[in-house]
Amino acid sequence: MPDLSDTAPDFTLPRDGGGEVTLSDLRGSKVVLFFYPRDDTPGCTKESIGFSEQLQAFSDAGAHVLGISKDTVTKHDKFVAKHGLTTTMLSDAESDVCEQYGVWVEKNMYGRKSMGIERATYLIDADGKIARIWRKVKVPGHVEEVLEAVETL
Repeated sequence: MPDLSDTAPDFTLPRDGGGEVTLSDLRGSKVVLFFYPRDDTPGCTKESIGFSEQLQAFSDAGAHVLGISKDTVTKHDKFVAKHGLTTTMLSDAESDVCEQYGVWVEKNMYGRKSMGIERATYLIDADGKIARIWRKVKVPGHVEEVLEAVETL
């Protein structure tokens, strides 16, 4: 799992709407990576809508915003269309990137253990270094906190 000031692990993932995104291609800009468990669940929907609603403010602050889950591109396309999302949604179907970032973890829900994505956000500076990490994110107020961090970076 990468830590503060480490170079963010590079990746190339398919995105909603077709095409791919390579993290290292975004050098020179700040990048917000928000990892979330699943499309169209209440918390994930609120978080994705929140980032979409503030996308212009993130852009004005020089940042790209990328959402990452294990959902397929097809599922992302439906999620984006249903909620009018404007953030780029990436598919990590094999969970390789989730593992690199340490968010593919064992979860315990109602006494049942399973593997899943821990809601987390990484802020990467223009040089590709990790500037801030939020683990076990609670959705209310999170987007605003991340935006403030981006604006002061």
